[in-house]
Amino acid sequence: MKIPKFADLIIYEDDSVIVVNKPPFISSLDERGDGSSEVSMLRLARNYWDDVQICHRLDKETSGALIFAKTPEAYRSVSMQFEHRKVKKVYHAVIEGTHVFEDLLVDLPILNTGKGTVSISRQDGKRAETWFKSIQYFKHYTLVECRPVTGRMHQIRIHLATQRASIAGDETYKGKAVFLSALKRKYVLGKDQEELPIMKRFALHAFEVTFKAHNDQELTIHAPYPKDFDTLLKLLTKFDS
Repeated sequence: MKIPKFADLIIYEDDSVIVVNKPPFISSLDERGDGSSEVSMLRLARNYWDDVQICHRLDKETSGALIFAKTPEAYRSVSMQFEHRKVKKVYHAVIEGTHVFEDLLVDLPILNTGKGTVSISRQDGKRAETWFKSIQYFKHYTLVECRPVTGRMHQIRIHLATQRASIAGDETYKGKAVFLSALKRKYVLGKDQEELPIMKRFALHAFEVTFKAHNDQELTIHAPYPKDFDTLLKLLTKFDS
């Protein structure tokens, strides 16, 4: 994978914060116990701004809006906004099946299993709430807006799975990859060729984030879709509407 330049990822910057459009397949932080030279968003950011701090994290496969603080004051301010659930986050996901979600609230408690996955547990889980709204329908898929209130690990992914609406490509939570051959009639694969999925990850993107900057002014930052997410939507529009 080609390592992007941090400066090319910036979608907003002022004296106190930087917001980037994180590409998929790059971890937010260095992975624990991983002495490898694998790049992380924080490492890339520190090459750009020495004492930058990361204010939250996105799963390695998830793309989209990620906030960094340039000063200790900004870091404190944004972290407190996350802690008090004052940051508004909007994700877009492509899910399996046609689902009409009109501001559906899923409030099932989530338990971190400690094995890199989570489960729903009414006994031991921590409170978790996500709102879902369908925004575009296809024959076999739906584009949904996801607004997490809490910030549990894999929250959107497992909450959608509980609605029998797993995210396309999210094999951890029963989602299947999308292949062009399943959408396009008379699709012909060349001899000795192996078909690859349209997206090599699950279809989840942090589309928008709203928080207060240092001067108490509310900022709303949009992160455009990356190429793979955009391609999936274009192909669904063409062959699955």
